Amino acid sequence: MKKAVKDAILEALEEHYAGAKTALNYNSPFELLVAVIMSAQCTDERVNKITARIFPTYNTPEKMAELEQSKLEELIHDCGLFRAKAKNILGTCHKLLIDFNGIIPNNIAELMTLPGVGKKTANVVASVIYGIPAIAVDTHVFRVSHRLGLAKGPDPLAVEQELMKAIPKDKWSDAHHWLIWHGRNICKARKPLCSECVLLELCPYKGKTV
Repeated sequence: MKKAVKDAILEALEEHYAGAKTALNYNSPFELLVAVIMSAQCTDERVNKITARIFPTYNTPEKMAELEQSKLEELIHDCGLFRAKAKNILGTCHKLLIDFNGIIPNNIAELMTLPGVGKKTANVVASVIYGIPAIAVDTHVFRVSHRLGLAKGPDPLAVEQELMKAIPKDKWSDAHHWLIWHGRNICKARKPLCSECVLLELCPYKGKTV
């Protein structure tokens, strides 16, 4: 794909999704971290229902760490992979208290030392909380990037590297949200709403419908 086309796609996305932010509800860096850990294989809507239930009481590493794993599992049981997530969240709470004085690390490398925090989660937290340029590649970003021809990589890390080359660094964090919201609202996995897409004329996706 020619650079001019990529630039036109990014310009259209920026105009259409200007100001887009995460759909997860949170009131502190810790709450966002927990919400993002829970969001793996779970919709943001579902996560928001769960966090609305638990954050009024357990909204700090200290408070959350007091829970037994079985109790946390009970509290987040309606979230996919809830047993593994409960274990990771409690492990993260303990590590935050022991190694970081309860403060969420402000760099991606240290964030990734926390249990259950991979590159995607670290990128989201670093970007949203600390304004660090990063592109978190979830299923929406991966799918939309491939369909639009912005990336061809076979895995999230490869796609992240390609997007970092295709998108100006000062727009990485914003572009992450553009691609997510486009994937949720228009470029859906099974039935993309191509006739409603602002990128219809620019999109090279062979499966598009009009």
